[in-house]
Amino acid sequence: MKVLRYTQAMVDEFVRDGYWTNETFYDYYDRNARTIGEREALVDSQHRVTWRQARDLVDAIASGWVQAGIPKSARIIIQAPNSVYGFLARAAAERAGLVSMTAFATLRQNELEDILERTQAEVAVIPAVFRGFDYLAMYRELMLRFPSLRKIYLFDDEVPADAPAGTLSLTRTAQAFLSRIDRAALDARRFDPFFDVALLTTTSGTTGLPKLVEWPLAPRVCTSKGRIDLWQLGADDITMAIAPHAGGAAGTLTYFAAPLCGAKTVMLEDFSPELALQTIEREKVTAIGVVPTHLVRMLEKNVEQYDLSSLRFIRSAGGYLSPQLAQEAEARLGAVITSDLGTQDKGSVSGCRVSDPGELRRLTVGQMLPGNKVRLLGPDGKEVPPNEPGVLWFRGPHSPAGYYRDPVMSAEVFDDEGWCTTEDVVKFDQGCLWILGRQKDVIIRGGQNIYPAEVEGLMNEHPSVAAVAVVAMTDTEYGERACAFVVLRQGKALTLDEIKNFLAGKNVAKFKWPERLEFADQMPTVGDTGKVDKKALRARLLAAQQAA
Repeated sequence: MKVLRYTQAMVDEFVRDGYWTNETFYDYYDRNARTIGEREALVDSQHRVTWRQARDLVDAIASGWVQAGIPKSARIIIQAPNSVYGFLARAAAERAGLVSMTAFATLRQNELEDILERTQAEVAVIPAVFRGFDYLAMYRELMLRFPSLRKIYLFDDEVPADAPAGTLSLTRTAQAFLSRIDRAALDARRFDPFFDVALLTTTSGTTGLPKLVEWPLAPRVCTSKGRIDLWQLGADDITMAIAPHAGGAAGTLTYFAAPLCGAKTVMLEDFSPELALQTIEREKVTAIGVVPTHLVRMLEKNVEQYDLSSLRFIRSAGGYLSPQLAQEAEARLGAVITSDLGTQDKGSVSGCRVSDPGELRRLTVGQMLPGNKVRLLGPDGKEVPPNEPGVLWFRGPHSPAGYYRDPVMSAEVFDDEGWCTTEDVVKFDQGCLWILGRQKDVIIRGGQNIYPAEVEGLMNEHPSVAAVAVVAMTDTEYGERACAFVVLRQGKALTLDEIKNFLAGKNVAKFKWPERLEFADQMPTVGDTGKVDKKALRARLLAAQQAA
């Protein structure tokens, strides 16, 4: 499957300038197996594997998939909690030439139906049950609706008796094929790092349903090298995924960057602040990937009772991290905070060095990544004078190939030369990028995006709702939570629990549910446009919070 957006001229430019290479992520697993094979590579609460074992398990899983008749470029959904076999499944998909989409464990039927409709995925890799939720039951229903989905691999050793036909254990498949690896067949399915779609990532559009983004391997390897340089990451580092590896907060540090320099990765399957701190102490972790919510919860504990002296830096992403929280985290955890700017659908923009002064690390998103070019545009569409704020536009080797099989949307976001905008208002100062505000009204709750239009559309179906507007409310723990303003239908009543139950019935992920309910006689509007004035609603909400 060839990418949509890249041209030969673009590839030649980035290869000539040294940003893109012919490397894949599997190449680094293989290199590490040959050069540091006995060193530990991946650790979770059940498994500890060396680089040689990791490489061989990846080859075994990939061989099992090839011999099962899964064709090259078939789409595979990997809905994995943080785990050794979650990482191995991702690497094995690349090795087998399968287009992988790593989905957050929080996604539910509503979101997955849309993904399956568009990708026609043939394989899913899932836990049978995680955090009390029955994934196997959900996928059983999905298989009935989407005949393309014909195989399920479980992270569990045992397959339940009532599992759908075509369900196998991933761990047992790996062990069974260790002696039956066909490396020649796998080599024949190697992705072209420049022109083959290898990865799909999800992000949310104005509807809130996931958009799918095409990635070949070259830009992801390029970005990983850039991050390694900023973080001074090396083979002696021990990284830890506290945030889900499916997202950038932990995934960039652990899945993408660590193998390139031979660093070990520890996985925290299910977050609790105590367990996170205990694991850092026990495994002598040097770098963690978190969203700000994790830091809030960890700092609520007596962190001083743990030996965290190994911890060198904290990669925080996926939400706003206040300078005050960053400063407290640095003081109490004894590690520097790094932050950066990037999106799943437009690519990586900038990042802080671990050696940058504290003010820059805590207040900016760092310098532009190597190869990125930038323009700051004013309301007139022209570049603003130096040191003036403007809307960020950038172009470079760290951007994806467009939206999955959607040339129209891709052309709306990327122009013919590859320029796109993050829609952030920014300024440059001291060589770093300072974000001044967002143009969008996205709500970022603990690193996960909530798009009001999706929730509003569903809530408007409730028989008690005449009108609804969802806005962000500030929160010390999650950064932001969703608040729903509702105009009731005449004679009707509504409670917050009823809203949550209603959305649960719609199979909407729990993090998107409103966590506060306010009532209005009518929605304020902007002039005579009829557009809801969400600025006025946020001001009313702030006043209510302050009064309380």
